[in-house]
Amino acid sequence: MPLIEINDISKIYRLGDIDVNALNSVSITIDKGEFVAIMGQSGSGKSTFMNILGCLDKPTSGRYSLEGVDVAGLTRDELAAIRNKKIGFVFQGFNLLSRTSAIENVELPMLYNGLPARDRKERAATALDKVSLSGRENHHPNQLSGGQQQRVAIARALVNEAPIILADEPTGNLDTKTSAEIMELFVKLNEESNITVILVTHEHDIAAYSKRVIRFLDGRVLSDGPTIKL
Repeated sequence: MPLIEINDISKIYRLGDIDVNALNSVSITIDKGEFVAIMGQSGSGKSTFMNILGCLDKPTSGRYSLEGVDVAGLTRDELAAIRNKKIGFVFQGFNLLSRTSAIENVELPMLYNGLPARDRKERAATALDKVSLSGRENHHPNQLSGGQQQRVAIARALVNEAPIILADEPTGNLDTKTSAEIMELFVKLNEESNITVILVTHEHDIAAYSKRVIRFLDGRVLSDGPTIKL
């Protein structure tokens, strides 16, 4: 059974008197342990697709199954639980709390799980170690480089042991060298921990780290196949 199964989904937004088809009859399956890059020009539908994958939005029609569960039929609380336990999010802007230490930022997703403080600290420290930030636990974001801040964000995505990481332009604010380091980290997590990584990028050199590239155009899948390595 595929980890993610998208069957004929469409998403229509109403803008005044005009219907905008952000997605149009998209069907995609993604298996556990894949590393997939989503590409496309602005307005192609890739961001809408990622929002649906992340249970941040629902399709107008079609079916989205995650681990065999029809997501469309879930309540708001059930969707929030999926976002907390099944999906780790990594964003271009890091989204760290500026007055909060690295380890406290990583602990945030666990606050909703009712874990004791000691368990939260231990799991957060382990997640930071996985991204090579041991010794930086008590540093605040303004004491960290951009690459280190993104590593904190990745640790936060890992801390609930979610099987999926959704990364939206995760290297967009980073220089070339740091971008390569972050992408190597995603490759390591994918290969060693069998975490499914799905990332949105417009950069071909970043997509080259993936194993599969899905390209969107005008709300449809333009192509879907193995990555062409540079």
